[in-house]
Amino acid sequence: MIAWLRGCDFPPVEEADADGLLAVGGALHPEVLLTAYRRGIFPWSSAPVVTWWSPDPRAIFPLDTFREHSSVRRSIRRGGWRFTVDADFPAVMRGCAELSPRREGTWISEPFLAGYGELHRRGHAHSVEVWQGDDLIGGLYGVTIGGFFGGESMFHRTTDASKAALGHLARRLRACGFTLLDAQVMNPHLATLGAIEIPRDDYLARLQAALQIDASLTGA
Repeated sequence: MIAWLRGCDFPPVEEADADGLLAVGGALHPEVLLTAYRRGIFPWSSAPVVTWWSPDPRAIFPLDTFREHSSVRRSIRRGGWRFTVDADFPAVMRGCAELSPRREGTWISEPFLAGYGELHRRGHAHSVEVWQGDDLIGGLYGVTIGGFFGGESMFHRTTDASKAALGHLARRLRACGFTLLDAQVMNPHLATLGAIEIPRDDYLARLQAALQIDASLTGA
């Protein structure tokens, strides 16, 4: 039976169902979100209520071996793209929430925008922006705690821009001493980008080690 969340009282992740659903309800307050990420849990919707997930297996990007495709590097050079971190977090979140022919719905509702916006103000959520001139053409955002980065969503308005954002993020995470880049749930697109699946127990062990690291995305 799926638990109804009250405050930050999450059940053990082993109680998640076969799809990874662990609990429903609660609110996207910063304290609740940070407690969830520290325990290997993340929210995925808020309509009509928030749902909380801890799937097994778990998708990650292996930071020590991750490299973007050569075609992405060519796109960066041709377009003269430049990268920033935290230059416009709200715009990146709203970009990730944009609907398109390939994305007919989004879980990034107003409660998500508010909750992660507050995490950003507290220094626990960050964005990577990709610019062509003055135009924001792609980006991503996620949550940081210690040496952990929990990737949440990415978007592009120009081909390869989201892939370029991911490549820039991976390089910066390595430079800043991060050890875990979480991709949450595997799908065919993430697989083409280099994500792998690992057992949840392995993920949780890596997470606990990463949380002990003193790292900052804005430190390099």
